[in-house]
Amino acid sequence: MSCIHFGDPDNCGGCRYQDIPYQEELLRKQEKLRELFIEPLPDFDQIFEGITGNEACAYRNKMEFTFGNRCKDGPLELGMHRKGRFYDIVSVPDCQITSADFGRITEAVCGYFREKGTDFYRKRAHTGYLRHLLVRKAHFTGQILVDLVSAGYEGSDEKSLLSGFKDRILSLDLDGEIAGILHTRNNSLADAVMDQGTEVLYGNDFFYEKLCGLTFRISPFSFFQTNSAGAEKLYGKAKEYMLSALSGEKPSEVFDLYSGTGTITQIVSSYATHVTGVEIVPEAVEAARANARLNGISNCSFICGDVFKVIEGLEERPDMIIVDPPREGLSPKALSKIVSYDVDSIIYIACKPASLARDIPTFTAHGYRTARLSCVDMFPRTDNTECIALFTKR
Repeated sequence: MSCIHFGDPDNCGGCRYQDIPYQEELLRKQEKLRELFIEPLPDFDQIFEGITGNEACAYRNKMEFTFGNRCKDGPLELGMHRKGRFYDIVSVPDCQITSADFGRITEAVCGYFREKGTDFYRKRAHTGYLRHLLVRKAHFTGQILVDLVSAGYEGSDEKSLLSGFKDRILSLDLDGEIAGILHTRNNSLADAVMDQGTEVLYGNDFFYEKLCGLTFRISPFSFFQTNSAGAEKLYGKAKEYMLSALSGEKPSEVFDLYSGTGTITQIVSSYATHVTGVEIVPEAVEAARANARLNGISNCSFICGDVFKVIEGLEERPDMIIVDPPREGLSPKALSKIVSYDVDSIIYIACKPASLARDIPTFTAHGYRTARLSCVDMFPRTDNTECIALFTKR
């Protein structure tokens, strides 16, 4: 079913392909990938293994909604930024790429604060209370985490206000189960969700998700793929590429660079003697260590720091490298250091295919060939996809 918000000139602008069949969307994305890769990879048509599709509806497990109004002096809204507008907010209760629980929660929360007459935070004046609502729902366990993000509050009734907010959510008839309801303070001037102190109003400040047979504990601000079902396919492809590159023996040491909360590190750990994950975000590293303990995995270690600086100081030499960098891709220094290890195989996961296409010539110049290349559609109905490549020595 097409999203009722799609096509409205005042819509959120988040989706691109709501008006065509999903299979046609995949064909269009594949053609865009061909246009992107054909220059750095002239034999793209022989190497590319296709694009793996996913469920086109209700796949997102995380959303950050903003409080505001659609027009000046209009009623309180809780939703997404209006397309092309910085200050206007549109409610999207019938969004098709999230579970119906997201819409039920946002409508209830917005209705509650309308009743209370609570004002939203105004970016120019730096006044008001309500800033964001973070909602996360695990695809496989159904557990839900709700976090209200607010600015400072001078009234004496904040405790009562938050108690009512909690009770309104707990009164909802949801498909999933509420694991925790939180309140986060954010007095920064930036229009972003930032944690300057979080209190638990109900339950826990985390929830559990399962992926590839493993269990992951996820906090409100820790990174986790926003499409759990798609992540299983993506990481399954990474494992497939890893096994296809092995000569029959387990690699003694694998580097998983930009390892986040250690998802890939743990998934491939049974196929290596040891895996080292490197990640710059301290909270993600702590989560990775906790998740490894939770899953009983002892042959992984996690190091916090900038990837280039960390591997520059490591004495261990890897037999295989996996990289899953941020959207801008590998920095020139990190890329130079990675190819200098001269390992037999490198697996590159790119959430922005253009970054991978940009880096291919460097791998080629250092004696690597693109042995395998495929794509997993992690973000149906949008322009974005993720690519995964296997580079091997010529």
